[in-house]
Amino acid sequence: MLTPLTVALGVAALALAAWCGWAAYRDQPTKDWHFIGMAVVTLLALVQLVVGIVQLARGEEPADGKVIFLSYQIGVVACVPVVGLISLTERTKWGSLTVVAGAVVLAVLQVRLHDIWGGGTGA
Repeated sequence: MLTPLTVALGVAALALAAWCGWAAYRDQPTKDWHFIGMAVVTLLALVQLVVGIVQLARGEEPADGKVIFLSYQIGVVACVPVVGLISLTERTKWGSLTVVAGAVVLAVLQVRLHDIWGGGTGA
């Protein structure tokens, strides 16, 4: 797995969580610029999915197995769009907090993906 991309995605997810957490602290729902941030994080997740699929196609093996790896990758890609849709239906600070929760979950999933791949070494 490409460790710099994994770290970048984790950091971007935590930055999104902090940004939406600040909005929730100020009793604000998610705004258009929050959705732009969610789109950037989702784009990074899609790039990570493509990189993972390419590495699997080249014959590299995750330490914990392909099925678990791909399951986590799909969960990573779906995480932020799902909470983004939920935040659209909840136009209060609680909508912002759902994005915070989803972004933190995505960051935790990055740590787990790093472990599943074998610590980034492919072993």
